[in-house]
Amino acid sequence: MEYDKAVVNRLKRIEGQVKGVLNMIEENKDCKDVITQLSASRSAVDRTIGLIASMNLEQCVRENIANGEGTERVVKEAVDLLVKSR
Repeated sequence: MEYDKAVVNRLKRIEGQVKGVLNMIEENKDCKDVITQLSASRSAVDRTIGLIASMNLEQCVRENIANGEGTERVVKEAVDLLVKSR
């Protein structure tokens, strides 16, 4: 699968968030602030997982239709990936 620039940018932002959390911990910042930032990072990761899964699903469905194949298997795999990611 080919990933677009938006996915890479999202991951770079997440990387920055996580580095920021590490800095907060090294500076002994308040635990509530650290947890808030970790929660924001986790949400960003979850949204990125959803984006990648949907992009992959769309690509697989298009390929299967073009090849005259069914789409049930690829849809099930995508759902399984999303469930597994939680």
